Amino acid sequence: RSDFGLRYEFPKPTHGPTAARPYRTQRDAIGNMGDQHGKYCPEPLHWYYLSRNRRHTWAEPAPCIVGHWRSVPLHPSSPALHRKGKDEWIFRSNKTARRLSYEECARLQGFPASWKWKRGRMRDKFQMIGNAVPPPLFKSVLDALPDVFV
Repeated sequence: RSDFGLRYEFPKPTHGPTAARPYRTQRDAIGNMGDQHGKYCPEPLHWYYLSRNRRHTWAEPAPCIVGHWRSVPLHPSSPALHRKGKDEWIFRSNKTARRLSYEECARLQGFPASWKWKRGRMRDKFQMIGNAVPPPLFKSVLDALPDVFV
């Protein structure tokens, strides 16, 4: 609001090449989560899903977490993908592949480990997580707001 005569400055990055700390990896965020059976999309991987490399390694930051359970990235323990052709990726081995669970997606988005999902079907949980502003980002933006109630 211009009537306050204040200027908002976005916070500086806290992680990455221009920040004091490196990006967090998937291992940092979800490496200790344990069994996630029954918490990920069980539907087969459609050809359209495999039109892109949906897998990132444990040592990489997480890819974008989206709000649809069939489009969630692959878990880093899934076999590596190889580009076969334009918009076509195949697995390098027959090892079992799976998408990330909703709890893993939540942790990658910055939800605390103590967060409990009390309502909603599994599909709804994926949608809520993918559509949410990551809590650490929200806190950084909020903390940078000027105090207008002085």
